[in-house]
Amino acid sequence: MNIIFGPIHSRRFGKSLGVDLSPAKKQCNFDCLYCELDPAKTMPEQDEVLSVEKIVDAIKAGLAEHKDIDVLTLTANGEPTMYPYLSELIDEINKIKGGIKVLILSNASTIGDVKIQQALLKFDEVKLSLDCATQKCLKKLDRSHRGIEVENIKAGMLAFKRKYDGPLIIEILIVKTLNDSKGEIAQLNEYLLKLQPTRIDIGTIDRPPAFDVKPVSYEELLSISRWFDASLPVYITSRKKSDISSFSYTNEEILDTLAKRPLTHEDIEVLFDKESQKRFQRLLQEEKIGRVSTNGVIFYKKV
Repeated sequence: MNIIFGPIHSRRFGKSLGVDLSPAKKQCNFDCLYCELDPAKTMPEQDEVLSVEKIVDAIKAGLAEHKDIDVLTLTANGEPTMYPYLSELIDEINKIKGGIKVLILSNASTIGDVKIQQALLKFDEVKLSLDCATQKCLKKLDRSHRGIEVENIKAGMLAFKRKYDGPLIIEILIVKTLNDSKGEIAQLNEYLLKLQPTRIDIGTIDRPPAFDVKPVSYEELLSISRWFDASLPVYITSRKKSDISSFSYTNEEILDTLAKRPLTHEDIEVLFDKESQKRFQRLLQEEKIGRVSTNGVIFYKKV
């Protein structure tokens, strides 16, 4: 039973040490079709609970072994906010973390609970999943436990955002035929314009899923990213399987593209051919293109 795992190197968060709040088995109120864990019956609360002391002792041992950690990432074989002593745990972690940041990865199912919101306020960074903006999609894709309503999740996120001063990151995992339609993305876009998170990460399946569901391609993710309002900081996280060919862009086409959707350096390397990349660099030097840093990710946009 390993409470601590990693370290894992992340472009966005640096060197991360994982903390699993449910290492013995899957304990979750979702049974997502794309989950890499075996299917399991959803539950409203953990029935096997570690003590705060045991988790903190494991963290201390992990930090003693790995002295150059940038972030502690709280997660679980399931949903970490189901851990009943989350508030007490983060209090103890904050006493020993020093300059290390603490991040939590949550499916957002409990964000409407004021006690959960109060616990999450103590984290340096919060990352919440929002695969669906409609109840039908939530039940079909995330297979939520009975009683979990997407409108409560959305309202809870808005309430939390009003209180929270740290980076709030939203993660959307796109699954072919399930939440990749223009209608579903339009609903997400409308809501995210209200929420105004620090960053929106969109990706797709990159590990063997529990059920027979399929990823979308990088090309499809890029197309989907353009369905969101250009003011939203959308970051495409999946690039490994990109077969897209680079294209030639004129100066005007580069500026028009960046006006519609700010891109990262990785996007530009994928999309632009060598000559277009040179044009991009000249436009950057001429200050027709600007840089915007959003929680560790540099975006390029038309000035």
